[in-house]
Amino acid sequence: MTTTAKKTLTKDRLVEEYIKKHPKSAKLHERALKLFSGSGATHGARIFDPFRPYAVKASGCRKWDVDGNEYIDYVTGHGALILGHSHPAWVKALQEQVAKGVHYGENHELEIEWAELIKSMVPSVERLEFGACGQEANLLGIRIARLFTGRKKILRFEENFHGWADEVVAENSPGIANAEVKVIPMHDLNRLEAELSTKQYAIVMTEGGGAHMAGQIPWDKSFIKELAGIARKYGTVWLLDEVVTGFREDKGGWQALLEVKPDLTSFGKCSSGGLAVGIITGRADIFEAFNPKTPPERRFRHTGTWNANPLVCAAGVAACKQYLNNEPQRKAREAAAYLREEGNKVFKERGINGRLYGRTIVHVYFGPIEFEPTDEISPPTRDVKKIVSPESMPIKNLLGLHLFHRGVATMGGRNFIMSAAHSKKDIDQTIDALASSLDDMLAEGVFQNI
Repeated sequence: MTTTAKKTLTKDRLVEEYIKKHPKSAKLHERALKLFSGSGATHGARIFDPFRPYAVKASGCRKWDVDGNEYIDYVTGHGALILGHSHPAWVKALQEQVAKGVHYGENHELEIEWAELIKSMVPSVERLEFGACGQEANLLGIRIARLFTGRKKILRFEENFHGWADEVVAENSPGIANAEVKVIPMHDLNRLEAELSTKQYAIVMTEGGGAHMAGQIPWDKSFIKELAGIARKYGTVWLLDEVVTGFREDKGGWQALLEVKPDLTSFGKCSSGGLAVGIITGRADIFEAFNPKTPPERRFRHTGTWNANPLVCAAGVAACKQYLNNEPQRKAREAAAYLREEGNKVFKERGINGRLYGRTIVHVYFGPIEFEPTDEISPPTRDVKKIVSPESMPIKNLLGLHLFHRGVATMGGRNFIMSAAHSKKDIDQTIDALASSLDDMLAEGVFQNI
């Protein structure tokens, strides 16, 4: 759909046509509103005006909704599907395991095979424990760091995301109790050392790649390397949250790209290729908290019905075997590079203050262009307030709606999460949709104030 073949789609007309194009989704949304208090959505990021399409199937980098509309998918299971939807080896492993049994309630060989694969890929992994989600892995990390150090306090960084539980959610969120948590700005080494030098902190936590989905606000590599040494100096456990970046950036995780070795690492998403999982990994001495021979005052009994169940282990083994040669990661990086390059041409040609950036998760920025980045991960400003500006959110949401209407699914126009299944043809189609969307938004005057 191009601007030469139609009248400009203003927001009101776009919403009207979108609803007409999604009648079955609209009916499902009406039912959902009576069940789910989050505007009918089961995940905060899926809240969307007027509603997101209701999907029925997916394959590769494509998915289809109940109304028969087809989308190039850049949500990719909230970043879990670097292999794309329904990878044949992964599907085969699940089908075979379902027939054998979903939950034995016993130890089994697959949990060992999966753990050995992870340990072989990530040098910092000496021990590991399985759980149900990435947040759970982070909470396990906090617990064993406290037992190991005998301290209680937690040090985190602004904008870094580690889940919604009290000790990991954004500071001052309503309804929380987290008196032992301190949140400081990113990239302030003096502040970091001042806090850790008190020797009160059990753990310092960082989000892999940077804040918000692997780096909407990217980390400076030198800061992370300095952090590792400072934490070690003052006896604080460093947890690197690789729930998003683990096995996406490299088979060894984001830490392999930086050549650092955290004390603890949390994994999720790509670890299982798409099923729910959380994994806490790290130094063997810290993991002595799980040893039943450890004195009671320093011991933790780890329970969880879904820990290392055979189905998720079969999925994890199948997925991790695909990561061993780094080929999916290479394909996703190359797809992202092409999208960034061609997408930024579209922004520049139209004189729009917007850019795309990021390694395998391509972030969308709207705001002042203070410089043109010379690397793949940096936005065109170093001002965090501009990167996360509330004024840009309505623009991103409108872009997301335009893209939906043109057969491209994003998470509210905020980013494009790449997979190995995205081809040049898919990205060319995406660029056409992006250009057409921006043309309509320009005609409506959306970008006048940015």
